[in-house]
Amino acid sequence: MPYLTRPVLPAGTLSRTPQPTLPTGDGLLLRPWRTGDAPAVHAAFQDPVMHQWHIRAADSEEEVRGWITEWQQAWERERDAQWAVADAADDRLLGRVALRQVLLGDGVAEVAYWTTAIARGRGVAARATRTLAHWALDETGFQRLELSHAVANEASCRVAHKAGFALEGTKRRALLHPDGWHDMHLHARVRGD
Repeated sequence: MPYLTRPVLPAGTLSRTPQPTLPTGDGLLLRPWRTGDAPAVHAAFQDPVMHQWHIRAADSEEEVRGWITEWQQAWERERDAQWAVADAADDRLLGRVALRQVLLGDGVAEVAYWTTAIARGRGVAARATRTLAHWALDETGFQRLELSHAVANEASCRVAHKAGFALEGTKRRALLHPDGWHDMHLHARVRGD
């Protein structure tokens, strides 16, 4: 049975070109991951704040190198797209921003981010998320980006608002963290916002 609509983005939209490096224009660079980023990612995941709001732990740099290999290969599979957020001046790792659960045919993806301890409170996550949203919606042609965070994570809620993601509602008991089930805020940004 044929579909009555065409895909928003055809297969190959991401994989037909190399993953881009995206400057924010204000001192940050979103770039593809490198194996050499493993020590900095491992160190970031030792931070208690990461343990509070993320459901993944990093036991070794070797484990993180495996993650980075997956992140590098994800671009070709077009299901995820992961960027390191680095200081444009010295390439120091400040965080990560990503499109997850990419559905090209629907033109939809989920935005995710984290920052290192030294980057917090400097607007890094919001600036990186705004840049990624501009690239995804305005340059690439995605129709909708969603962003979820634990309701109790007020800093993440501020990032979502600063990056132009409107609050759409609360998903009750939507994600299991080490301390139990969390209600999650659902934010979204659509093309034209």
